Amino acid sequence: MSAPSPPGGREPRRARADRGRRWTGLAGRYAALLLMLVVMLGPIVWQFLTSIRGRTENVYDGMLPSQPTLDNYVRVAESFPLLQYAGNTLVVAALAVTSNTLFAAMGGYALSRAAWKGRKVVFTLLVATLMFPFESVMISMFLTVREMGLVDTLIGVWLPGAVSVLNVMIMRSAFLAVPREVEEAAVLDGANEWTRFARVFLPSAKGALAVVCLTSFMGAWDDFLWPLLVLTDSDNYTLQLGLKTLAGATTVNDQRLIAAGAMAALIPMMLLFLALQRFFFKGVGEGAVKT
Repeated sequence: MSAPSPPGGREPRRARADRGRRWTGLAGRYAALLLMLVVMLGPIVWQFLTSIRGRTENVYDGMLPSQPTLDNYVRVAESFPLLQYAGNTLVVAALAVTSNTLFAAMGGYALSRAAWKGRKVVFTLLVATLMFPFESVMISMFLTVREMGLVDTLIGVWLPGAVSVLNVMIMRSAFLAVPREVEEAAVLDGANEWTRFARVFLPSAKGALAVVCLTSFMGAWDDFLWPLLVLTDSDNYTLQLGLKTLAGATTVNDQRLIAAGAMAALIPMMLLFLALQRFFFKGVGEGAVKT
């Protein structure tokens, strides 16, 4: 039997108050999310709209361009060797993704599954290195690269970021999430250490591997300070250094071109994220840092 309706068809005062609080809380959450969306995407949208403004338009005249055009991107490619700088950056990013994926996976497996003395000590020391900012070791890294004869080379740009401690921690946590019974079953089937690593653990950590690939690519693609220290020949410049020369060139005083160059640097990262987002959000849960 259904509960009797309140007299006069009215809701009790407490029920109306509870429903009002729920609606207020829901509206507050959506307002906060909308504010975060504006803060995070607002500069990118403004940059894009600036990049498609016509030559005769005022950059700060309204939100939407009255004469949208892609001519600024063509002018950027003609103003400086955009494709050459993008190719240099792509080489560094490809090396960073390959080395981080390989070494982070191997290091994460060694710290999570392989049994050897001193494993906890090494793990503690690796976590401790996360407290030191890059600026505190930048000079010693530069001196090391110089002694190796790698100054003004793309290898010198890539080498300090060949493997990230944070990526090792992500892979370690993902491997710890693999049930022990799965590993024991592989051992009973005669799988050795390398076979278990390649056939059991790596396929179980695809999401974490996607996170490592994406963060490694973004770190190498966006890096500015370290290439600025290492590179001197403009033929070896990465894209971020090239954009700096574009912004500082005396012959270029056009915010439209600078915005177009910035968007050209952002587009590859956006495409990569869209391609890997399914694995990325899965890997965030797999690779949450655990102790």
